[in-house]
Amino acid sequence: MGLLMSDIMELPVMEKSTLLTPSSLLHRQMVEWISVIETPVEDFVKQKEFVLSTGMGCSNDPKCLEQYTRDVIDSGASAIGFATGRYIFTIPDTIVEECKRNGVVLLEVPWEVRFGDIMQEVLQAISEEKREEQRFVEHIRQEMVDCVLNGEGLKEISSLVYEHTSIPVAISDKDRNVRANHYFDRKMIDILNQNEAGAYRSVPFTQTSYLEHHYPIEKYEFDSGECYQLTILSNHKKQGYLLFKEGKGAFSASDLTILEHAVTACALFFVKENAIEMTEIRLRDNFLLDLARENKEISDGLMEKGHLLGYNLEKPYVCIAGDIQFSKEIQTHVTSIDSNVASSSMHSRNYYVQSEIQHAADQIKRERMTAFEDGRVIIFLEADKESYMETTHQFLDLVERRLHELLAGITVSWGISFHGDGIKAFYESYQEAVTALRFGYRREEAGFRTFFADTKVNRLLLSISKNEEVVDLVTYTLKDLIEYDEKRQADLLHTFMVYNKYNSNVSQTARAMNLHRQSLLHRLRNIERLTGLSLLEADDFFLLELSVRMWMLIKE
Repeated sequence: MGLLMSDIMELPVMEKSTLLTPSSLLHRQMVEWISVIETPVEDFVKQKEFVLSTGMGCSNDPKCLEQYTRDVIDSGASAIGFATGRYIFTIPDTIVEECKRNGVVLLEVPWEVRFGDIMQEVLQAISEEKREEQRFVEHIRQEMVDCVLNGEGLKEISSLVYEHTSIPVAISDKDRNVRANHYFDRKMIDILNQNEAGAYRSVPFTQTSYLEHHYPIEKYEFDSGECYQLTILSNHKKQGYLLFKEGKGAFSASDLTILEHAVTACALFFVKENAIEMTEIRLRDNFLLDLARENKEISDGLMEKGHLLGYNLEKPYVCIAGDIQFSKEIQTHVTSIDSNVASSSMHSRNYYVQSEIQHAADQIKRERMTAFEDGRVIIFLEADKESYMETTHQFLDLVERRLHELLAGITVSWGISFHGDGIKAFYESYQEAVTALRFGYRREEAGFRTFFADTKVNRLLLSISKNEEVVDLVTYTLKDLIEYDEKRQADLLHTFMVYNKYNSNVSQTARAMNLHRQSLLHRLRNIERLTGLSLLEADDFFLLELSVRMWMLIKE
């Protein structure tokens, strides 16, 4: 911000002043401040300053005046004005030549022209120029904000930056995916993103101190040039980056102000984008949860609503209900990851599960619908009745493999159902999938896959167990065996279930339980003694198996 010397020379108070250096310098030198400085100069002069002097202290001493002039020039002043008629009568040619060599404007000011009048008019003109520039920059800021509020985006913001500053600029998201580029060197972006071979180094931003900026600026040097980076933040989280490089000249104060306004507008855009995405996710979640939890008719209106959310409710779907379990180490790791993520739309462990579900569905070219509820993931995956089990296994294999690579230690247990033809049966399929999940927990440790179709026997037993007479029979059959197990921790019930699993094969059962053959036979004889049933008699064996399985179902 400031005035060109050519503008200052047009002020009425400068009418009587004489220019001693080439007029071309007037259009090159910018003035941001004016002061009266006498010898010694020391640190009293700053860059882009118009210095006035009477030469007092250097009268009749040309060498002193020359030294004063060199000191002012070395301080970075834009122009020098000497008042002639009291202490200096003629400005030496050596000083004129010194100013020409250094491109500094040199003026001779008549003694009768008061410095106070010059300073007043120049400062008023500079202040008005600053106000005009501030109004200009504020107008650009408002334009950028309006871009976001009116539904436009990052391309329009980058276009405004280039239009008003001629600075090449690119805007990326937090993952460094370029979302807008206005004449910025794409090769530099690819090197920064490690998509192309090339060396670069980060160096401190050392722009001259008079250019104030409020956001940290990072500078990168490449073999082919250099660029700068501003980080786009929202709620102290990274949302993206704004990359820029010098355009037609060095950065001005207004350039940096416009760039910082661009960063603010970009942050607003990402916040708006994230809010829209979160709203869409919430709408999809609620829609799918309503389908799964409420037994409602799949009407044309509901299908149209699903279509607006990107769901096709007329396709056949298998329902997969998964319970997600994280170790303490994984929960800490996910929290650590989330604290560094600027973006996006879901900063929780569900985000990673959602991403892998989407990737797996894309890999097998199947549509999917997903929602989360209290640590449970609900998936409706497009499938055919004849091959839904194969499709489900293929899909879950991909999901689990990717999740284990990303978060070692995660465990997911699955319940799966394909109700009827899988068409418009969302409520029924979900209820069956949850039932399969519950039965899976009764039989195995976490990390299983249980299909509802494979739970027929357990469902039958659970239904029979509601009959009091049956419960009494089970209790009578197993009473002594249960008491023996509780007193001696003999685990005979478990021994029988393993023995049954291996079709009464003693050798296989002993190996599976890591028991000596004679120890296993001793346990089996105890089972027969305590129940009064023979393991060699088919009816006795059936009664014992039925009783044990039913008792375990009732107990759980």
